[in-house]
Amino acid sequence: MADQLLHTARCVAAVASGQSLSDALPAVPDALRPGVQALTFHALRHFGLARAVAARLVQRSPEPLVHALLCTAIALLSTDDGPRYAEHTLVDQAVAALRRQRRTERQAGFLNACLRRFLRERDTLLAAVRDDPVARFNHPLWWIERLRRDYPDHWQAILAADNEPGPMTLRVNRRQVSRDTYLQSLADRGIAAQPVGDDGLVLGRALPVEQLPGFAQGQVSVQDAAAQLAAPLLLAGRTWAPGDRVLDACAAPGGKTAHLLEQADAQVVALDVDAQRAHRITDTLQRLGLQAKVLVADAAHPDAWWDGEPFDAILLDAPCSAAGIVRRHPDVRWLRRDSDIAALVSIQKALLEALWPLLKPGGRLVYATCSVFKAEGEDQVQAFLSRHTDARRQPGPGHLLPGRASAEGDFNDNAPGGHDGFYYARIDKAPL
Repeated sequence: MADQLLHTARCVAAVASGQSLSDALPAVPDALRPGVQALTFHALRHFGLARAVAARLVQRSPEPLVHALLCTAIALLSTDDGPRYAEHTLVDQAVAALRRQRRTERQAGFLNACLRRFLRERDTLLAAVRDDPVARFNHPLWWIERLRRDYPDHWQAILAADNEPGPMTLRVNRRQVSRDTYLQSLADRGIAAQPVGDDGLVLGRALPVEQLPGFAQGQVSVQDAAAQLAAPLLLAGRTWAPGDRVLDACAAPGGKTAHLLEQADAQVVALDVDAQRAHRITDTLQRLGLQAKVLVADAAHPDAWWDGEPFDAILLDAPCSAAGIVRRHPDVRWLRRDSDIAALVSIQKALLEALWPLLKPGGRLVYATCSVFKAEGEDQVQAFLSRHTDARRQPGPGHLLPGRASAEGDFNDNAPGGHDGFYYARIDKAPL
């Protein structure tokens, strides 16, 4: 346990310093990584509470690793929705973890004293921070206030959903196997699942992908139910032919690119500005037995990559705050700043303006973000429509809230555990 707590504290300290958890976790030894990830997720989902309590235990914040270990232990001792350990064992192992880092006995004694005081005064300390919104909702204050403005009737439900683990959802590759057949394959192995959407299955419990039948052979991918709406929304209502051109801008890691190819016979161009992430698109398609033209380029500068042939359809899954997927990425809330939103909105606007001229008259564009903030969703689209008289808004999901409901109404096909937060708008270009 001491080793797991030590590596968890390192991950928490990395996030507190501004580093993505996706960058910090690979440094954890393989054998410890699943447990450390679970502990880190729990600590980050309760980081607001843990930091508020820690501030009442110490007059001056200790060095980052000691503070992170203190917050991790408080998060585990304050809540009953995560791993359960005997209290005194947890305190003992947290102190042992610090000693393994060759910290001084003074630091080890400090951590021991703080945690034992917390056990003695737990009810009083928790009551003292109850009215602190950051401690109560475990999100930064600016995030809470933005949600409250955007969703006066839903903001607390969104915050609560953010602190729940998301379900593991699969997308069956219909080019290889039907969903019913794959569902039976899961049942034969004692794996419970429920259908969702057109191609999805929500598992009763998360599993390593190596345990999924046919995963290596490309029969199935892992993709949230909300993300699985992109391809059908872009493709619906038209018969697609191999000569039709579809652009997936900002395509990495390739899940939506693959879904487009699974559903339609079309010529797909997958674009991403990051070469390493673009390589993941190729890997994804190879596993699934699919082909697309993968380009490393900035979608906002078509002169550098566009061949001059207009597209029949464009999917723009734009860079965003990722405010809708914090169930799966609990570090995001602590990494983002309020000022980031305006910068991201500017990038999204530039991408929309750059890609719209690449669309054929009569073509369609789907704008998507994995955010629940209206500045990155509905507000962005309304501003775009006001600038382009040839743009026609079509029916679509709009803002999907994490969990079980959307801001516009029920999300039909919602399975237990629900879907991530997302935004979708389909915009058609008027024909000539």
